[in-house]
Amino acid sequence: MGKIVRYITDDGSAFVIAADTTDIIARAEQIHKTSAVNTAALGRLMTAASMMGDMLKGKDDSITLRLNGGGPSGAVIAVSDSEGNVRGYVQNPIVEIPLNDAGKLDVKGTVGTNGYLFVMKDIGLNEPYVGQTQIVSGEIAEDITNYYAVSEQTPTVCALGVLVNPNLTVAAAGGFLIQLLPGCPEEVIDKIEFALQDIEPVTTMLKNGMTVDEIAKRALKGIKIEKLDESRTEYRCNCSKERVEAALISTGRESLEEMAASDKTTNVECHFCDKVYTFSPDEIKNLIKHNSD
Repeated sequence: MGKIVRYITDDGSAFVIAADTTDIIARAEQIHKTSAVNTAALGRLMTAASMMGDMLKGKDDSITLRLNGGGPSGAVIAVSDSEGNVRGYVQNPIVEIPLNDAGKLDVKGTVGTNGYLFVMKDIGLNEPYVGQTQIVSGEIAEDITNYYAVSEQTPTVCALGVLVNPNLTVAAAGGFLIQLLPGCPEEVIDKIEFALQDIEPVTTMLKNGMTVDEIAKRALKGIKIEKLDESRTEYRCNCSKERVEAALISTGRESLEEMAASDKTTNVECHFCDKVYTFSPDEIKNLIKHNSD
């Protein structure tokens, strides 16, 4: 399981959330059998979604991040509930491109930069909140930072990382997110900037055995902070046959009649967990009847 912790400065002017998502991203790689660069891209977006989801207030709230920059990966999507449990998928899971100039996985190259980051928050209102910002780097952390600055006018620092082993398994994954609250004094801002000047990558800290509590404290080094809470998180898909039935009904009577007339079994695969739901012609006919009631 993953773990998320939240801390706030003792004067209430800033907070940090840190996450270890290694097990979660490992599960995503097992499900989707992603290439190394897509494991990194999907893992970064899922880690961001998990932390942003954990920041939601309502029990039934959820957040969806969709990144589509025109790169070979296609759309990358991550969905989290308010406890940080997250699921995700990438449109084209296997992409092989050269390493970038720094000799690292080229997340920017596979995601692309000609597009937008969409953020949809379902917080129990009549309509979900939807924000979108242009992709500024394709490295994802910078795009999350830009989203908060442009769409929510909240000064934010986001760090994300996924370390992939040569055999394509996940060695480490996680991130942290710092936000300044209204009225944050310049003194605190200066201390945060100083603390981040020489901080190691998240995956390095995790590989060196640092806990998420230690990472949060390191991110706000030199500032007194108090722990707000912690939670365990996991890769969690909420699909069910009932949800798939509702989705099939929403395609309309004509579509259902075509499925039933084919006299073949209809298979529907969940994008997030690859579970396959099977419907016989008789079950499709029952859905048509239900659609008519």
